[in-house]
Amino acid sequence: MKDMKVTIMLADFAQALNGKLYIMGGGWSITGPMPSPSAIAIKIEVPWTETNQKHNLKIELLDGDYHPVLIPMPAGNSPLVISGEFEVGRPAGLKVGTSIDAPFAFNIGPLSLEPGKGYVWKLSIDDKTNENWQVSFSTRPSHQSPAKT
Repeated sequence: MKDMKVTIMLADFAQALNGKLYIMGGGWSITGPMPSPSAIAIKIEVPWTETNQKHNLKIELLDGDYHPVLIPMPAGNSPLVISGEFEVGRPAGLKVGTSIDAPFAFNIGPLSLEPGKGYVWKLSIDDKTNENWQVSFSTRPSHQSPAKT
């Protein structure tokens, strides 16, 4: 499989519509410490040879040591993973060999992440990844007053 080129960005809000990404408050790498909504905007350049076939996509939130971040769920704590399938078709009349863009936007609700820590959203396609298919961010430290004695 020829590597797909990926652009990934953190934003306050993102939307994929009619083959384009609409991004609000994009390009940040520091958040918090209070939980706030965020989004992941992704553009995948699918090579001609990888079009007209299904691909698996997975995005996972990892801590600074690349361990899964567990979030509270009704059935207990679980890793935060977004997954699905996509398939990009070849438009009629397109020059042979042209890559085709596949935009994705994932809006994430407020997450309670530990202040003063680093995190990574890591993307994999068909169980393959690339060091460029991730975006790192940090949470600001909390500024609590020292305890009075």
